Amino acid sequence: MNIALIAHDQKKELMEAFCIAYKYVLSKHKLFATGRTGAIVSEASDLEVFSLAYGKLGEQQIIARIAYNEMDLVIYFADPDEINDSGLIELLSLCDRNNIPIATNLATAEVLINGLQRGDFAWRDLLK
Repeated sequence: MNIALIAHDQKKELMEAFCIAYKYVLSKHKLFATGRTGAIVSEASDLEVFSLAYGKLGEQQIIARIAYNEMDLVIYFADPDEINDSGLIELLSLCDRNNIPIATNLATAEVLINGLQRGDFAWRDLLK
């Protein structure tokens, strides 16, 4: 499955810890991330991450992949103070339109990752 990872500056440490904790599960999937998030995750966890552009451009590249239903799961740790300046609203809308599960906080991300490990998202393959 293709998994998108996005984290605002204030949440990069959380994304790093999350990816280290769930390295075993994530290693079985193809990971995409915005530039700096991808570099941090890759360096800290030794996971293979396809890093896109840095910042808002990388976020827009992920949004475009979501629009074309190329992502299967999105983990977006957003800083609540930056939500208005981000593409989160557009991303949420596209995820809803394409039935792509998305986590915007640690609790939901853990639920989705545990479901991924159990195989709960195999239905995504049927939609493609």
